[in-house]
Amino acid sequence: MNLLTTSSFEERNQILAETVEAFSNRADKHDLEGSFPFENFNDLRAINYHALTVPKKYGGLGISLYEMVRHQETIAMADGSTALSIGWHMGITKHLGENQVWQEEKYRAFAKEVIENGALLNNAATEPATGSPTRGGRPETVAKKTQEGWVINGRKSFTTMAPILDYFVVSASIDGTDQVGNFLIKRSREGVKVEETWDSIAMKATGKHDLVLENVQDAEEDLVEKITPGNKPAAGWLLHIPACYLGIAQAAKKQALEFATTYSPSSIKGTIADLPTVKQRIGEMELRIMESKYFLYAVAKQWDESSEEERQQMNPELGAVKLSVVNKALEVVDLAMRIVGARSLSQKNPLQRYYRDVRAGLHNPPMDDMTIMLLASSAIEQLKNASN
Repeated sequence: MNLLTTSSFEERNQILAETVEAFSNRADKHDLEGSFPFENFNDLRAINYHALTVPKKYGGLGISLYEMVRHQETIAMADGSTALSIGWHMGITKHLGENQVWQEEKYRAFAKEVIENGALLNNAATEPATGSPTRGGRPETVAKKTQEGWVINGRKSFTTMAPILDYFVVSASIDGTDQVGNFLIKRSREGVKVEETWDSIAMKATGKHDLVLENVQDAEEDLVEKITPGNKPAAGWLLHIPACYLGIAQAAKKQALEFATTYSPSSIKGTIADLPTVKQRIGEMELRIMESKYFLYAVAKQWDESSEEERQQMNPELGAVKLSVVNKALEVVDLAMRIVGARSLSQKNPLQRYYRDVRAGLHNPPMDDMTIMLLASSAIEQLKNASN
């Protein structure tokens, strides 16, 4: 099965759904061991999922944002860690290709590696001292100019997919200037090392280890972008994050429904699904998932149909989707666990994993407090404009 030769979203999503069925069975093992699910990524690469967001002119399909979030949701229903991980590659690859962020030759060479060799990429931006790059901190990682190119030293934390990445896009302060650059670094370069530091109880199989750079020699043209810390343009591709947590919420709902429709204690006739209190919770789960789907899908489609100028006005909507979907996903998992009761805390029950994993969404960008402030500023600005 090759997704690059398919003709419709429905066909691609069906093949993907069949492929990720095995992820559900592996998820508990990787969660218990804290191991990385290499086999999941091999399965995704086998059907060329990783290449779908590469633009058509470079050999991919250039799928829409709407289609991407739907696929990410499908993966997350099977395994949230794998969905969140591959989502970074999918979204960044889409963003770079559509917006010509890099020099054309550089992106073409990268796309060739993705198509032919299954190469995977992610940003490495967070640092222990500066925290999330969305807060605007200047990187402590430093790039020094040399006659041959650059020498880069530093440490990055929370580098998702670190065990399997072929490329890292590393943010670094350019020595002797006030500039910050993004540098494309191949895993194979001498001085690139991954330290296995990821010990979180949530999203344990994402491999968010530390990336350590010790006198890494990079070519001059590997400075792929100069950036302004804290000045983040609207990024529709980040909707892969709420799509992931929506998928986890649906997996939790399914688990609770299967339990409720089969569990029949001797104190009642029928199953607990017939009880008004349980029906209430099932209905509340369904409502939250329905609201999340309509909101996420609508904003993704709006992005697809908008001009670049219109897209840059969408930060409030993009932030609101992430905040709303993640918090509703938290509520859905809580309701599911209330339906199942104490059994939901059993290590053998996936609900306890969903509970831990869905909490991680609160710490993915953009943060809730920043979104609320942005929405407030947007509302005030709209009122001022309407009054003028």
